[in-house]
Amino acid sequence: MQKITIHLPKYRLHLAFRLIKKRRDPHAEPFVPTTSVLGRKYRVGNLFQKFFRYIFEHKKVKAIFGSNIALMLIATSSFPTQTLGNINLETTVSAIDGTQNPIKTEISTQFPVDDIKITQGYKFYHPGLDLDGITGDEVKPVKKGVVASVSYSKFAYGNSVLIDHGDGLTSLYAHLSKIEVSENQLVTTETKIGEMGSTGRSSGDHLHLEIRDHGIPVNPLLILSK
Repeated sequence: MQKITIHLPKYRLHLAFRLIKKRRDPHAEPFVPTTSVLGRKYRVGNLFQKFFRYIFEHKKVKAIFGSNIALMLIATSSFPTQTLGNINLETTVSAIDGTQNPIKTEISTQFPVDDIKITQGYKFYHPGLDLDGITGDEVKPVKKGVVASVSYSKFAYGNSVLIDHGDGLTSLYAHLSKIEVSENQLVTTETKIGEMGSTGRSSGDHLHLEIRDHGIPVNPLLILSK
């Protein structure tokens, strides 16, 4: 410790200074390590890796980086929040409105009526399904296709519609009270082709459905289950 005294008689002042030299900590780690220090401090890694690990973990380096980060935070807080130099800090969030382009999945096959009640199944003497309902129930195609024919009759199938689905597959809808499609019309599973009824040879309100593969009747349940 050194003592310095300054007398200023003109101003009637007496100044005394004490210079205290900070003692060096014998346990303090040197900034530039020796190989012995590295070997004692780290057991994993080569000499190059140990050296840089020591430097970056040194408390003086940490203090330097910490002060720089603090200065950066203070500096950036004084700039407008929207821009810093040429860097735009404002993030734009775009919302996707699902109502603009709704995704719609097309049904491949379906039953032609909403309320499914099978009153008579497929047999060798009954080449289709009878679906129970009441006159006026909406009837839709089991699959998209083209109307092959429309028939109005008081006998057999009564008022009926035949739809061609391609690849030799057709479907027949019989005993309709009303038909709302015409020949060569393109239809989908959302198209109303007519309404259930009891025309032709029918004992009551129902829809007679037949599905044919190259003209040969097949069990409709085999197609509707796909």
